Amino acid sequence: MNKITRILTVVITCLVIGYFSGMVTRSAITTWYPTLIKPSFNPPNWIFAPVWSMLYILMGIAAGLVWNRIDYEKEIVKKALLFFAIQLALNALWSYLFFGLHNPMLAGLEIIILWLLIYETYVQFAKINKISGYLFLPYLAWVSFAAVLNASIWWLNP
Repeated sequence: MNKITRILTVVITCLVIGYFSGMVTRSAITTWYPTLIKPSFNPPNWIFAPVWSMLYILMGIAAGLVWNRIDYEKEIVKKALLFFAIQLALNALWSYLFFGLHNPMLAGLEIIILWLLIYETYVQFAKINKISGYLFLPYLAWVSFAAVLNASIWWLNP
């Protein structure tokens, strides 16, 4: 498999996982989510889909670039991609916990673990391909913001 095919494979995988996560989110956005008290810095709902789409694309490119190094650094690449897969699964789980179960507290606890896995993925990716590490920084920043937002919503809605 060549580099472009690997990148496209992971980008499509990320976007598909994002799509299925969005399915859980979509119904709650119009029913449950509007009933919550939100902090003043809560972004408008329309911003989330384009931001997440871009983040999934950047994640996929980063993972594809790392995967492309598998022939040269097999063990470290496998380890990095394992972290990537776990954080991607946790990413999807967060949507289910927050929007599916309507549980900001549980989602808040999970997002801390997610953030740690994203950070470790960033560290592992940066060792293999500096660009891959850089491509993970917007995701890390957005999830940092999302964690603060999640905690604020939990706090405001006892």
